[in-house]
Amino acid sequence: METENAVNYKFMGRSFNDLSINDDSSAFSDCNSDRSGEFSTASSQSRRLFLACTNSDNSDEFIRQLVSDLGSCSIDEQKNAALELRLLAKNKPENRIKIAKAGAIKPLISLITSTDPYLQENGVTAILNLSLCDENKELIASSGAIKPLVRALRTGTSTAKENAACALLRLSQVEENKVAIGRSGAIPLLVNLLENGGIRGKKDASTALYSLCTVKENKIKAVEAGIMKPLVELMADFGSNMVDKSAFVLSVLVSVPEAKTALVDEGGIPVLVEIIEVGSQRQKEIAAAILLQICEDSVVYRTKVAREGAIPPLVALSQSGTNRAKQKAEKLIELLRQPRSANAAASPSDL
Repeated sequence: METENAVNYKFMGRSFNDLSINDDSSAFSDCNSDRSGEFSTASSQSRRLFLACTNSDNSDEFIRQLVSDLGSCSIDEQKNAALELRLLAKNKPENRIKIAKAGAIKPLISLITSTDPYLQENGVTAILNLSLCDENKELIASSGAIKPLVRALRTGTSTAKENAACALLRLSQVEENKVAIGRSGAIPLLVNLLENGGIRGKKDASTALYSLCTVKENKIKAVEAGIMKPLVELMADFGSNMVDKSAFVLSVLVSVPEAKTALVDEGGIPVLVEIIEVGSQRQKEIAAAILLQICEDSVVYRTKVAREGAIPPLVALSQSGTNRAKQKAEKLIELLRQPRSANAAASPSDL
């Protein structure tokens, strides 16, 4: 497995060595526990039991009973148990370990394959909430959760798809799971969610793809799945609230030649130049770093970037940007001003 780090900033505890982001806000809002409220469909009796038990010595027994109910022949009992476990794992971090130790993970995974959309959604979301605990991630993956989560990405409700993307993100934080997730068919489905999902779906998909695409084979899968088109469209839409996220995903992808070619073919160069002209400081820095990556070994791409009028905004960025943005801009200006004769031998990217 080959993992490549393209930029230098921190996301989910990981450091990158090429781009420093000086904005304190994070490009990605981390996929946290489900954001579906307090489940108005739950019975008042069940809620009272939940509230009583989570603060008493009876909570372990209550959890064990709920886990037992997951295997009930009654669909209603299964639904209620999944709902309560989902809520327990959402609101009390210590319950995530208790629920896993009580044996809930495998029966919850089995719910993800249910044809009942309500059961599937609650199974997915309970697994997401349990995966917030680092101690549970390896157990969830080894218990066979990846393929059912990928199935939920394909067949689930919009909420199930969004929460499946978040759960796969959590599991991908264990490095060994990244290839397994990619080989299970998740990448094209995440690309589809990025392109066609609602705003939360787009955010969740971009975050999962960012994590998964630190692995080279997943980068190529993403490009083959057509990721460049939605990325370029989202970067071009300053009202989408997705410019930063899309650019960060792109910054990971462009280390492979296939991504550079796809980016140019989808009209990404003028979009990146526009970001350098009118984007935020962070957006300008990311865009400059991406253009530098695609221009470093390609005279053809340098020519395209120069023809888009990149040099004036790059000069402005070299004078007024962050320290790292200034460095990127200066290096890129130097490349763009090199005469073609200085690079007589064509690079592989130009062939």
